[in-house]
Amino acid sequence: MRRQTVFSRRLREARKRLKISQAQLGILIGLDPGVASARVNRYEQAVHLPDYDTLVRLAAGLNVPLPYLFAEQDDLADAILKFVSE
Repeated sequence: MRRQTVFSRRLREARKRLKISQAQLGILIGLDPGVASARVNRYEQAVHLPDYDTLVRLAAGLNVPLPYLFAEQDDLADAILKFVSE
């Protein structure tokens, strides 16, 4: 079993908050529909870390700032979201 990373946890939380599937997120950020679900699943399972350009597209697709996806403390992650929503 892989250890969940901060990134993988935040990615899953942000996707679930939008109530979209892994495939929907992948397609939204421009991944090929045939691999979209599997790629996002691998990011959420901490099997792979996306490259920088994909990270930027994921953050934009999830409507969160990129630092949110790497915020180690929950309070900091919440503050980041609150700051950008004001």
